[in-house]
Amino acid sequence: MSDNKSVDSKRFPLLPLRDVIIFPHMVVPLFVGREKSIAALEEAAKNNNELFLVTQKDANVLNPERGDVYDVGTVVNIIQMLRLPDNTVKVLIEGKYRANINEFVAKPEGYWAEVTKSQSEVVDVVNLEATMRSIKSTFEQYVKLNKRIPPELLMSISSITDPSRLADIIVAHLSMKIPEKQEILEAVNVEDRLHLLLEKMQGEIEVINVERRIKTRVKQQMEKSQKEYYLNEQMNAIQKELGQKDDGKSDINEMEEKLAKKKMPEEAREKTLKEIKKLKSMSPMSAEAAVVRNYIDWMTNLPWDEYTTDDNDIKKAWEILDSHHYGMKDVKERIVEYLSVRSLVKDEGKGTILCLAGPPGVGKTSIAKSLAESLDRNFVRISLGGVRDESEIRGHRRTYVGAMPGKIISALKKAGTSNPVILLDEIDKMSSDMRGDPAAAMLEVLDPEQNKNFADHYIECEYDLSQVMFVMTANDLGRIPGPLRDRMEIINVSGYTPQEKLQIGKRYLLKKAIKNNGLDNYDVAMSDNSVLEVVRGYTKEAGVREFQRLLNTVCRKIATEVVAKDHKEGKKFSVTPKQLTKYLGPKRFDRTAVEVEPQVGLVNGLAWTSVGGELLHIEVVTVPGKGQVKITGKLGEVMQESASAALSYVRSISAQLGIDASWYDKNDIHVHVPEGATPKDGPSAGITMVTALTSAITGIPVKQNVAMTGEVTIRGRVLPIGGLKEKLLAAKQSGIETVIIPIKNEKDLPEIPSEVKSGLTIIPCYQVDNVLKNALELQNPEQFMQHVAPQLKVIDSDAGGLEVAN
Repeated sequence: MSDNKSVDSKRFPLLPLRDVIIFPHMVVPLFVGREKSIAALEEAAKNNNELFLVTQKDANVLNPERGDVYDVGTVVNIIQMLRLPDNTVKVLIEGKYRANINEFVAKPEGYWAEVTKSQSEVVDVVNLEATMRSIKSTFEQYVKLNKRIPPELLMSISSITDPSRLADIIVAHLSMKIPEKQEILEAVNVEDRLHLLLEKMQGEIEVINVERRIKTRVKQQMEKSQKEYYLNEQMNAIQKELGQKDDGKSDINEMEEKLAKKKMPEEAREKTLKEIKKLKSMSPMSAEAAVVRNYIDWMTNLPWDEYTTDDNDIKKAWEILDSHHYGMKDVKERIVEYLSVRSLVKDEGKGTILCLAGPPGVGKTSIAKSLAESLDRNFVRISLGGVRDESEIRGHRRTYVGAMPGKIISALKKAGTSNPVILLDEIDKMSSDMRGDPAAAMLEVLDPEQNKNFADHYIECEYDLSQVMFVMTANDLGRIPGPLRDRMEIINVSGYTPQEKLQIGKRYLLKKAIKNNGLDNYDVAMSDNSVLEVVRGYTKEAGVREFQRLLNTVCRKIATEVVAKDHKEGKKFSVTPKQLTKYLGPKRFDRTAVEVEPQVGLVNGLAWTSVGGELLHIEVVTVPGKGQVKITGKLGEVMQESASAALSYVRSISAQLGIDASWYDKNDIHVHVPEGATPKDGPSAGITMVTALTSAITGIPVKQNVAMTGEVTIRGRVLPIGGLKEKLLAAKQSGIETVIIPIKNEKDLPEIPSEVKSGLTIIPCYQVDNVLKNALELQNPEQFMQHVAPQLKVIDSDAGGLEVAN
């Protein structure tokens, strides 16, 4: 390499340049218009016609300072200067040598600069010569590719032996950006400059070759398109002459125009274009043309990239939810939490998957509609009851006759956006057969990690479901497969208390019934007692559907009376409890227990069903026999196992109960649950069975104002259960005073409304002996405890004697 040397600095007038760089040995005309630049030219004319030129970093700066220009420029010699009529000056200059700025002076009358010329000595002459040859050869290739450079320039370049002059002349003819040219200007060392120039020229040659390939490809494509257009026009003309062409041409044109305007993924666009091309070559009367046309319609009508903007206003959401629904605090809080997170997290994120689980008629479907309204999203409902074909979820393959997309894609088309609220109603009612398992197909739909690439068999390309908000409803979570249930966020929607039904009836249902039966212009009123009488005497449900039907019945009776007697508008009708018998007939349900006095072998159990809580009576009788055990009442396997476990436990404590072991060989035991036509099953009848068996075997009566729920082990331990709110509600409505529950369910009591617990004595129990103590009509309960389970006395002193009075 060489060493840099500097000569003494000199002072020159400075002319800042915009969008151009002057190299040594260049002869270039310039047009100067700025007053300070013209002043610099005039000053140079007075001093040997020498001038320093340097390029601005930003061409938009009118009055550049030191930081607005590069550090290296070129000292030039003015050959000719001519003032033009528009007050600009045309000047012809010749570059002399490079120079570094030592001092930059900006005055009102012009610019000055003190600069230093830099020189470079060459050490490796052989290497320099080789580089020069490569430069000339590469420049020759560049000239052949770039037609704007005259070929005569090659002749003059080939005769140059000065490496510095060679580099500066060639760089002046290259198409490069200002910073790249400035980089070469600042390369003082000749060898470095030549290497840098060679690298830039090779890069430019690559760019030119790529441009030529692109132009050639575009030209070929255009020629192909023109050829196809010409042939299609000919084909259309021939079909018209043959009478095969009607207005199908316009239909295809409409499809193409619609596709061109439609935002959709490239994969879907290519498939649709392919089908349109196929349709053009088909006869419009062929069966396959109808299939292809139907596919194109689906593809162009799906909302691939169409979204609505969410309204995350929490106050508005509360107002909408409260105006449409009474109670349902957990559901409303979850929806507001979702909106709150959306307002803080601007990223769209993954779609939410909620499952509203609860008995029929509690408002699960309508809460989903209110959710869509509060979000300002479109709403679509899909009924899954009875769906047993996987193709109804994933769609049919187009090889089948009558193929169509699945319910999910159909719902998106109906919604018109890619982020609607989709309600999957009755998801627990799906079944499966030899045509596949739709629940397994739903896994991809509901999995946040997979549904971004949901594949429908009909459309044959992926669809993004990640922005869809799925809301499901179910009556029985136990019927939903585990993997599918794992992908849901489950919100339990329990049944309503009578007071809640009273408010729902007054605020919503009665007004709706009056409107639906044409009584808007009449004054129809029901007292609170009348509404409660309808709830307690005529309905036995967790929801409000039957309640609504009964209110409609009352309004229909009034409407009939209005028409029959020609009552004038404005007449007042007051429905009292006494008039309900007239409108609805006698009471259908008696909410009291079967017996009032203590009974042997009769126990009030509490059960959860898909329509709410139920009071379940279990009866046990013993008769002389051969030790057989008979269980009737259409019990399921779980309840039969509970009965077997209960009998085993009772037999294990026979000695403490004072029953001889041979008694079981001489007597038959019959366990029966009334209403035998109704199937019954569930894991919460264990302690009820134990109490009924113990009472029947010992002859000790059972208190009939006590109800109980809880599973039992063969060691007498009481296990927790579910549906506590519904069971307590059923007990209260039946006039029960005391309810025995497992001690592990004590944690659920704070979440149960005080209205349900009021008037009930709730006793959590850990062991069966405590259940017996509180359920049996004992003369000396403490003595009974000591005889039955003395080994558990320490445990039950802490756990079994708990009592919650409300």
